[in-house]
Amino acid sequence: MDTSQIMLVFFGGLLPLAVVAYAMGRRKALIADAHGDRLHSLPGQYGVYVATWMALPAIAIGAVAAGAALLGVQVPSAPFVLIFALVGAAVGAAMALKRVEPGLRARNAIEKFVYWTLFTASLVSILTTLGIILSIVFEALKFFNQVSVWHFITGTNWSPIAQFRPGQQTAESQFGSVPLFAGTFMISAIAMLVAIPIGVLSAVYMSEYAPYRVRTIAKPLLEILAGIPTVVYGFFAAITVSPLVVDVAALFGLDASYTNALAPGLVMGIMIIPFISSLSDDVINSIPNSLREGAYALGSTRSETIKKIVLPAAFPGIMAASLLGVSRALGETMIVVMAAGLRPNLTWNPLEDMTTVTVRIVDGLTGDQAFDSPETLAAFALGLVLFVVTLTLNLVSIIVIRKFRQSYE
Repeated sequence: MDTSQIMLVFFGGLLPLAVVAYAMGRRKALIADAHGDRLHSLPGQYGVYVATWMALPAIAIGAVAAGAALLGVQVPSAPFVLIFALVGAAVGAAMALKRVEPGLRARNAIEKFVYWTLFTASLVSILTTLGIILSIVFEALKFFNQVSVWHFITGTNWSPIAQFRPGQQTAESQFGSVPLFAGTFMISAIAMLVAIPIGVLSAVYMSEYAPYRVRTIAKPLLEILAGIPTVVYGFFAAITVSPLVVDVAALFGLDASYTNALAPGLVMGIMIIPFISSLSDDVINSIPNSLREGAYALGSTRSETIKKIVLPAAFPGIMAASLLGVSRALGETMIVVMAAGLRPNLTWNPLEDMTTVTVRIVDGLTGDQAFDSPETLAAFALGLVLFVVTLTLNLVSIIVIRKFRQSYE
């Protein structure tokens, strides 16, 4: 039996056992109720109690066997583990069924099981985040043992491949990350200058002005943009938007590169519009109508009500939506690769080619260098600094949101 067949038999065997265990537990509770005994919980909850204790041993046995195999520990053959898990499920169901009686607090046991399941899920997500951070930190420390942190953060020249060659001395300024972060922030700023105004204004129109029929059609069409793959946006930026930027710049006597930073910024802004618009629309709709009605009663027009009542009340949510768009822009890679190029260029001119941190991370991890070489480890250092920058932005946003948050009855 291969792995897919074993998984099919495992879960296919657990499902009928769970149904049978549920039916038996519920039936036993109903029999006790028919005899006049007072049940602590509902009959169905006794069935869920038996089915839960049936599934737990089987899942535990399968998880232990899988973990041991990943760690290289010798485990019995897969069919034997499968049989052992199903036998454990049957034993667990039998023991749980034996404990079913009118005084059993099945409801409390189920609630406790749900609580620990949710707690485990939260713990897994937290530990996963911690593992990601530690993996980046440890690899970044290896890089900083070879390259000065100060020169990495403040250096203005990034050419790691050209520096480490036999017979040449290390030049720390070659790992200066300033051009990369400058390109990241410039392209992200262009994207947000496009996404925030259009996204917020479209959200205001959808929630305050659009008729119901228009809203039901326009909002799904707007959200279709969120489902387009980023590589398609990259093609659009490289083939359509970038030549258009060059032609428009030529009309004004400006020289623009075909791999300019303006094109990916514009296209990235279009990509982020649905995120900001959808979240802002939900926030604006959550504002109580009593605030609008009070403003109308005082003689305010609709535009004045939106400007002075609705938008200030929705500001924390709009700020959160905008920061989600910033995070999406900072992490975007494909559009920049296809439209802006790979050259680290420190410039204020968006018509020149630039690159971002995420692009250089991908470039560093996909080359033919050794994994412990400075060229590769530089990707982890860039990731660590980008993580710190993003975390700082999130902390600032939390402070701003808490400052402007208000409670409405």
